[in-house]
Amino acid sequence: MSHPPAPLPADGPARAQCPYCGVGCGLEMKPPAAPTAAGEAVWTARGDRHHPSSLGQVCVKGATVGETLHRNRLTTPLYRPRTDQPFEPIGWERAFALLEERVRRTLAAQGPEGIAMYGSGQFLTEDYYVANKLIKGALGSNNFDANSRLCMSSAVSGYMRSFGSDGPPCCYDDLDQADTVLLIGTNTAECHPVLFQRLLKRKRKQKQDLQIVVVDPRATATSDAADLHLAIRPGTDLALLHGLGHLLLEQGGVNRAYVEASTEGFEALAELWSGWTPETVSLFCGIEEQQLRQLAARWAASTGVVSLWSMGVNQSVEGTATVAGIINLHLVSGQLGRPGAGPFSLTGQPNAMGGREAGGLARLLPGYRSVTDAGHRAEIERHWGLGPGTIAPTSGLTVWEQIEAMERGALGLWWVAATNPLVSLPWLDRVRAAVARCPMVVLSEAYAGTETAAIAHLVLPAAQWSEKAGVMTNSERRVTLCPAFRAPPGEARPDWAIFAELGRRLGFEEQFRFGSSAEVFAEFAAITAGRLCDLSGLSHGLLQEHGPQQWPFPVGTPPGGGAPRLHTSGRFPTASGRARLISEQPMGLGEPPDGDYPLVLTVGRYLEQWHTMTRTGQVERLLRPHGQPLLEVHPADARDHGLVDGGQAEVSSRRGAVTARVLVTDRIRQGTVFLPMHWGAAQEQACEANRLMHALGCPISQQPELKAAAVTVRPCEEAPGI
Repeated sequence: MSHPPAPLPADGPARAQCPYCGVGCGLEMKPPAAPTAAGEAVWTARGDRHHPSSLGQVCVKGATVGETLHRNRLTTPLYRPRTDQPFEPIGWERAFALLEERVRRTLAAQGPEGIAMYGSGQFLTEDYYVANKLIKGALGSNNFDANSRLCMSSAVSGYMRSFGSDGPPCCYDDLDQADTVLLIGTNTAECHPVLFQRLLKRKRKQKQDLQIVVVDPRATATSDAADLHLAIRPGTDLALLHGLGHLLLEQGGVNRAYVEASTEGFEALAELWSGWTPETVSLFCGIEEQQLRQLAARWAASTGVVSLWSMGVNQSVEGTATVAGIINLHLVSGQLGRPGAGPFSLTGQPNAMGGREAGGLARLLPGYRSVTDAGHRAEIERHWGLGPGTIAPTSGLTVWEQIEAMERGALGLWWVAATNPLVSLPWLDRVRAAVARCPMVVLSEAYAGTETAAIAHLVLPAAQWSEKAGVMTNSERRVTLCPAFRAPPGEARPDWAIFAELGRRLGFEEQFRFGSSAEVFAEFAAITAGRLCDLSGLSHGLLQEHGPQQWPFPVGTPPGGGAPRLHTSGRFPTASGRARLISEQPMGLGEPPDGDYPLVLTVGRYLEQWHTMTRTGQVERLLRPHGQPLLEVHPADARDHGLVDGGQAEVSSRRGAVTARVLVTDRIRQGTVFLPMHWGAAQEQACEANRLMHALGCPISQQPELKAAAVTVRPCEEAPGI
């Protein structure tokens, strides 16, 4: 079944959600008036004043996204039997024949467990849904994971453990009503800039009504705006939270009525907190005791506290425990379920929330269901028209487990879509060696020449955002319809259509008889009815007519009637109806520094760049502020290791070495160094920071600890041997 492209909008701007971070800003995309001097037909972007999440604001990446849409694009399927051969262009018929043959051969030789897919928060929800239906349903393999594993899986696990379900309980309006905002493990100014500007705008107007507290080993643009900055030792976030709880108990900051009515486990938590005295915490975290007391006093006196966190919390061996530590404080103090209060995870990818709704992790099914729940599996099997027992009853392989499976020769097909794991995964040398053992690596990608293309056999040209219609959900659970306002280049196709075509060729005609992405969304939305993430009242038509909507949005909800906050009644989707207070002792770093590797490397992002630079690396304006990656080093560490400002340094871990230019600065904690994570092997200024990172992760969420690894540094002039 062929699918004609969606009709393009009439002249005038197209409204969509920005395809970068999880803030989910609204954009107006204006068609080209005339070619540029270079002959390019460039769409221009500006903020959509009608979008309720961003109100017309846009960052520099969103403002320049039109410049990325046509450059360096893949336009035809490419194939090579071996990775030491050049790619040759092939048609779609040959590409589908290769895919079908490999799927059937792998199923016969290794069973469903021999097939795995690694997707992305760059997917539209329709892409996520059809991919899950193909892999988990038609093929019977739960080995579908996504780069949310590297981004938000600790937040997912934390919400599920504490509240009984995933789902951020807050909305952006809460930032306008809180009197204290705690930013922990997030450089919001650079990673979620429009949301941070919203805070700054209020701070300028109502300086006395808002206190900003930042917890981060680095001084950043985020901490520059803070009333209090706690530059804790890396890996001590959970201890800090326990120390804050200790002082809330001591200072009468516990909402006893809320605790008794809406939580369970308080006695055990209070006992745990009692051992984390201010003296113990200040030594453990490397901060002044007075700073902790100041934070506790502020929290206890606040009428509304919002806690924001991102990768600095999630990417940790105790990521899920730290998320629980944040939620504990909100539950015990009753700072939840009302305006201006709550624990609020900031999503990394633009549609990571939509992926969670659609079942986009190895243990999830659509509608916040679990593959390990027999009732949930039966519900989805009925929805999908599949026989009982079709969906496997055990969790599939996470992305790192997929790497380990390839090391064992246990995968016959690894399909990567809309992401670049050969930059973003940890321990990249090990990843390359593992993937080399897989007989068929497929990459669905919009852009040519990515690092992951270098290890692929079959490359499929994907239509990206702007060229296919579908929805995305941002961090505040707001669903936006993104129209197809450009024609895909060459033979590029939407991801959902590629997955559906393969499904039909494998014999699942009825399950994949979709004529449009609107039909895909309608099927998905119906599956969510009655779940916490109920989108059953939404459709492409409603979203096009009435604009973005927040879920829950069950059938019968009027436009604009979605719930801005969750858990407002003090009841939770747990067996008891109460939220669970989680008591866990801190573990510290997965790889602490020692005599051989005395420093802690942490990584992060620059404002102008997006993840692995596949898009933003095409825009000269975005490259100017940071033309190369810089190694931030404290002056004392520079002196101890013989480094000079502007010189070259080799950074080594137990897994490899990279070189970078040195920036000596007192804005980073002594004992800690920083590198940006954007520059992969394909970049002119290659600096593969994740070559250095270990693969240890949170035992609950399986999210890798990409924020900390033990390293040493030395001056050098040339790149080290690889």
